[in-house]
Amino acid sequence: MTRHLATVTRSRSHPRGYTLIEVLVLVVIMGIAGAMVIPALGDTHILRVQAALRTIVADITFAQADAAAFQERRAVVFDVNTNSYRVIQVPGNTLDIAANTIHDPTRPFGLMGADFTQDEARYGDARLISANFGNGSNALIFDALGGPVSTPDGNTPGPGGIIGLGGSGATWTISVEAFTGRVTVAQDAPAATP
Repeated sequence: MTRHLATVTRSRSHPRGYTLIEVLVLVVIMGIAGAMVIPALGDTHILRVQAALRTIVADITFAQADAAAFQERRAVVFDVNTNSYRVIQVPGNTLDIAANTIHDPTRPFGLMGADFTQDEARYGDARLISANFGNGSNALIFDALGGPVSTPDGNTPGPGGIIGLGGSGATWTISVEAFTGRVTVAQDAPAATP
């Protein structure tokens, strides 16, 4: 019995190390994994454009929920020319961006909305391609129940609309449904090259 204990004790006192082959295999596996991951981390431009996309969807959803919560009209007004949009209160029959933009101290400019040209560090090369909510309107207006309407002071249901966003070689379409205001996003197929 003592001889068996001596053998067990001896094998525990000399721990086994890694062989050169095991170390080389580990280095090769880590090299292959690094070669696959590092190029994907280098292209963050598309991620910034997707952040712009998520910001638009979140702000539309906020405007709809805020309208229902406060029983007041809200609008999201897009300006394709300046590559920006604002979320505003609609107290009367006009859309006054300067006077009625909702303030948000967590935003870079303190206003609810985004300016993709001014905030390029956050949104990369994101650009608004189009914004149409019926009859050429660039404003998505929600009534006190959170449903899209055609005019700031009317009760006629709005037709919904489409916002186009592009950047880093990709484009997306944000669709807002009539009556419900449901927001969906679809990535557009890339253009075929001849």
